[in-house]
Amino acid sequence: MTDAIKERQEIGIALLLCVIVLGGFVFFYPKPAPTPSPVAVATSTAPDPFAHIPLQGKAAIVLDLSTGQPIFERNADAQLPLASLTKLLTTYAALAALSSTTPVTITPEALAMDGDYGLADGETFKFEDLARFALVSSSNDAAEAIAIAAQNHVAQNTATLLKNAAAAAHLSQTYAVNGTGLDESETLSGGYGSARDVARLAGELLVASPEIAHATTLPSVTVTSLGGTTHTLSNTDIDVEHFPGLLLSKTGYTDLAGGNLAIVIDAGINHPVAVVVLGSTEEARFTDVGALVNATLAHFAGTPGPYGS
Repeated sequence: MTDAIKERQEIGIALLLCVIVLGGFVFFYPKPAPTPSPVAVATSTAPDPFAHIPLQGKAAIVLDLSTGQPIFERNADAQLPLASLTKLLTTYAALAALSSTTPVTITPEALAMDGDYGLADGETFKFEDLARFALVSSSNDAAEAIAIAAQNHVAQNTATLLKNAAAAAHLSQTYAVNGTGLDESETLSGGYGSARDVARLAGELLVASPEIAHATTLPSVTVTSLGGTTHTLSNTDIDVEHFPGLLLSKTGYTDLAGGNLAIVIDAGINHPVAVVVLGSTEEARFTDVGALVNATLAHFAGTPGPYGS
């Protein structure tokens, strides 16, 4: 074999080896992963039903009592005068001290409270009946009588009784110096708390005594003393018949507090939601809460009509 032929063979073999090596490199080299196609992310175009609500209250909250999470809040932890919302705390405290049938007597000390609700010195009622009367009509003498009976039962003064009840319900912004919520002076309210605390308290009372809570959803309350005297008063919440799925309601108003309102509605099936407004006006507390109720129903995909319809 000539040198020229041998050289051509060596060149051919070298070229063949190069082709084999390049082919293997192409075959075995990891291929880059394909670039993923953009994925469309669904976004909600529904407007926020709580946006631009013109509340007159200083503080408000819509609290989902099933989850403990706020749906809406505005200054919800501000400590403000509670006025007669304090009666929710008084009733809650008394539930731990008295049975539903414990006799509670109307005393001169109780009758000295502001307002005439038709009760008489010496009249005695079952605790549950008098509690319904106190909350529905916002009777100061009934609330004071309950506070006196409860404090005597546990040998504590009213302030301590209410302080312990607030602690038991984990109400960090709440305290009271009397059982009615009446202003003690031009600068001192009978009770203080936050919208968040009131919402939690309303939920606790609803669980502790659904019977008493239910009475607060009715247009009026009628109770009969153990002596057979019957008393009937209207609900201080003039809108109880307009709030859908109402489970609890309580009003409050004093010069220091302004207008307060706390309600609990059922936003579904056994889905309680508390709506609380503090520091509004005597009239606007109802429209404030009404607007929040409508927004709450919209939030849960309800079909609310105009408030009051």
